[in-house]
Amino acid sequence: MSRIGKRPVELPSGVSASMSGQTIEVKGPKGTQTFTATDDVTIAIDDSSVTVSPRGKSKRARQQWGMTRTIVANLVHGVQNTFKKELEIQGVGYRAQVQGNVLKLNLGLSHDVEFPIPEGITITAAKPTELTVEGHDLQQVGQVASNIRDWRRPEPYKGKGIRYKGEYIFQKEGKKK
Repeated sequence: MSRIGKRPVELPSGVSASMSGQTIEVKGPKGTQTFTATDDVTIAIDDSSVTVSPRGKSKRARQQWGMTRTIVANLVHGVQNTFKKELEIQGVGYRAQVQGNVLKLNLGLSHDVEFPIPEGITITAAKPTELTVEGHDLQQVGQVASNIRDWRRPEPYKGKGIRYKGEYIFQKEGKKK
């Protein structure tokens, strides 16, 4: 039994959900989001909650049960609030700045990296070494933050690179004579 899947997703006031086939559409004050579930689960909408249940007892149905419930909960949260990931840039001369719809990163490469900001995502640089990625779709926010981090992952000897805020990088000891 999925402990996560058993719990219903409460719909707060101002948020509504509708179904058409296996596609659920959630509307709220910040916009509309949709998700198409697999045929392994059944989604039911009551007056103030959404419940997900598996079709059958197969392993795949049980896996999809908890995941689908979590995705629906993220949709409900996303149409009300924003999701946020914070990144830190560490390294001499490493910095970032937002210019229009482009994030410019200076990461010690032979060229500046120009990262186009996708639609639905807001990137702010409060300081040249701090980035905030915000949006209403949790998956998209995480993917954009990961794509930015991939340009210069933190290295274990000096700790230089782009890391998530609060991420701990295990420091290795260098060569000894």
